[in-house]
Amino acid sequence: MKIFVDSADTAAIRRLAEAGLIDGVTTNPSLIAKAGADFLETVGELAAMVQGPVSAEVAATDYDGMMREAAVLAKIAPNVCIKLPLTMEGLRACRALRAEGRETNVTLCFTANQALLAAKADATYISPFVGRLDDINLDGGDLLRDIREIYDNYPALKTQILAASLRSANHVTDAARAGADAATMPPAVIESLVHHPLTEKGLSAFLDDWRRTGQRIA
Repeated sequence: MKIFVDSADTAAIRRLAEAGLIDGVTTNPSLIAKAGADFLETVGELAAMVQGPVSAEVAATDYDGMMREAAVLAKIAPNVCIKLPLTMEGLRACRALRAEGRETNVTLCFTANQALLAAKADATYISPFVGRLDDINLDGGDLLRDIREIYDNYPALKTQILAASLRSANHVTDAARAGADAATMPPAVIESLVHHPLTEKGLSAFLDDWRRTGQRIA
């Protein structure tokens, strides 16, 4: 499963990219606003940090506006992936952009039927929002499994499942078990995946034993 970082924090993203832990980046207007950064400049910075896709979302809600904004975003870098809302206008723009050879990420997916339509529009990625479903006492993992089953039933559908709105290590495990092609999450969630109390306890014991030997490696 590919791991994307969901953030506009360039320092955090650079740290993860240098460690080789991420395969791409996703952003949205809320993340850019939170960072207080210039949208187009930030997308350009992120695209230079990673070789994989950097999802940049349009702000327009009508087809013509989406296409105009997508043209601007696509000029920033070859690895910019155009992020579109899961609406009829968004799906229309998705189909048109894919015909131009652009990668697309259709976002705000909450049902398997929405995911099916996105695949029919030839979306590169579909982003089911796992955490937001959990917030209203629905199982976001069930949605991932439903989409996986439907896509696997029809090999002609090439859309990749990008599990989104992941807020914990358990969400990441669930996404991987469900067969998501990729998962996107905040930097803190990625960093949490490495931690386990037994790992830290074991390392502390090893270091204590090593110090008692009085030896050095270098």
